[in-house]
Amino acid sequence: MPTFNPVTPQDIDHLAAIVGEKYCIANDPEKLSPYGTDEISDKRNNHLPEVVLKPATTAEVSAILRHANQRCIPVTPRGAGTGLAGAAVPLYGGIVLSLERMNRIVEIDTENMVAVVEPGVITNEINLAAAEYGLLYAGYPMSLLSCFIGGNVATNAGGGKAVKYGVTGRYILGLEVVLPNGEIIHLGGKNLKDVVGYDLVHLMVGSEGTLGVFTRIILKLIPLPKAAMDLLVLFPTLQQTINAIPRVLTHSGVLPTTLEFMDRYAVQASARYLNEELPLQDAGGLLLVEVDGGSEAEIEGVYEAIGDLCMESGAIEVYVAPNATTQERIWALRRNIAEALMSISPIQTSEDVVVPISKIAALMDALYAIGERYDVLFPAYGHAGDGNVHVRIIKKPEMPLAQWDAIKHNLLTELFQAVAALGGTISGEHGIGYKKKEFVPLVLDRNVLALHRGIKAAFDPNGIMNPGKVIPDED
Repeated sequence: MPTFNPVTPQDIDHLAAIVGEKYCIANDPEKLSPYGTDEISDKRNNHLPEVVLKPATTAEVSAILRHANQRCIPVTPRGAGTGLAGAAVPLYGGIVLSLERMNRIVEIDTENMVAVVEPGVITNEINLAAAEYGLLYAGYPMSLLSCFIGGNVATNAGGGKAVKYGVTGRYILGLEVVLPNGEIIHLGGKNLKDVVGYDLVHLMVGSEGTLGVFTRIILKLIPLPKAAMDLLVLFPTLQQTINAIPRVLTHSGVLPTTLEFMDRYAVQASARYLNEELPLQDAGGLLLVEVDGGSEAEIEGVYEAIGDLCMESGAIEVYVAPNATTQERIWALRRNIAEALMSISPIQTSEDVVVPISKIAALMDALYAIGERYDVLFPAYGHAGDGNVHVRIIKKPEMPLAQWDAIKHNLLTELFQAVAALGGTISGEHGIGYKKKEFVPLVLDRNVLALHRGIKAAFDPNGIMNPGKVIPDED
């Protein structure tokens, strides 16, 4: 890791002249503090930046990076701060480059079915704008109401609809990127097909701010489905819930838009949190299934077939949500799991691991065994249709904090080792940040890691871009 220079008063004066005094925060710990954290629950991992800058244009981003690169000052790009891996936490102080002012939807191009946006746009606002033209940006994650599209691209975020529509990267056609030395490059464009040279667009997607800063994003849009139907399916055991997943995927004849699962603990915690009165107490597991299409007639047979398959797989009950009110009621169960579990204990860690779909049941067995061994709560839920399981490892309220601190690393090591042994990987959408960096060698071998380090050095020879993230240090 290179040695970085501190931010001097002269640096602050120079940087403030670029963005304006109003958009330069320095020498004020209270105002700097919100920019030293993300959504990781353990705030002991926070790090204060030395200065926060809020540029409004690509030219301002370029000038900031040029100065930082010349002075060897670390730069941490930041979106909404909703990440769960510490990617936006400035481990080495320096500059936090907040993109909150770059929040314009530049264009909804209906003829080419693309949107051109800046990185600070709240993801849901893109769909509100696209819906006016009968279009949809389908790559959005579960946190679409609060996250920025730039952060989605930086982590290649996924979401509940990824089983049918895929994750963020599928919809990125082009990027304007400011490199660490301040140079501005344009990758891709509005073309749906482009195989000229290496695919640098998708190298940047998921790079977590370690290679450059996105200042403009071109998104592919698709026609907005005209009808959707949600099913809430209760099973007596988690095993039956998991066993139903491949049947739904392969026997219904249509790929569901959404196929989410929740274990008993997650379901009941969310229901209590929401004061939900659905008869969930007998459910050992739950599936949330959505289908969509061009008309209600088109999807009616599909959701009926899925319901029948679930009943044949041992479901207790299949609830159909035919309108927006009931759809919101059942989706609220899924969306509020994290908040519900935080209300039980604020000391926890949120992980998103991925295994082949056929290995979900084996993963769940491993998770519960680890939870029992360490005497922690281990609720699980997530995107069953693509094998992406969200695991909340929660300190029981009666466990001393010192005991939690002593077991946490070994617990995570066992979790990720179990995932790797099942042919899985340690993140599907949260990213690596600093939180999972040391575990990357479990799923990437030495030769692959060497390629990663070479790419990083080619883009950022001075190592100023989001240092300490994604790529583990060499042995």
